[in-house]
Amino acid sequence: MNIYVGNLPASATEDSLKDMFTEFGEVHSVKVIMDRDTGASRGFGFVEMSENAARNAMTSLNGKEIEGKELIVNEARQKKRGYGGGGDRRDSRGGGGYGGGGNRRSGGNY
Repeated sequence: MNIYVGNLPASATEDSLKDMFTEFGEVHSVKVIMDRDTGASRGFGFVEMSENAARNAMTSLNGKEIEGKELIVNEARQKKRGYGGGGDRRDSRGGGGYGGGGNRRSGGNY
């Protein structure tokens, strides 16, 4: 089961997150999400473990205070398909993107 862990302190690492969850069972994987530009933690991550261990961890760790922050620990939701990304939209007037081109005045695709 994949677990979402939010409101992590800036000092949280994959190792510290794994240590926190190992108390409840074998941890299959851990990922702290990092900002691409700064390299700093974005304050959330994911832990994967067996369903029974995950349920125990969620019950025990949700709301636990770590460095002054209350953790949010619950079952991770599947990423929605069909959202995000999509084309090279260069402006908000409808031109470009999705192989479009042209603009409204010239009767181009939009």
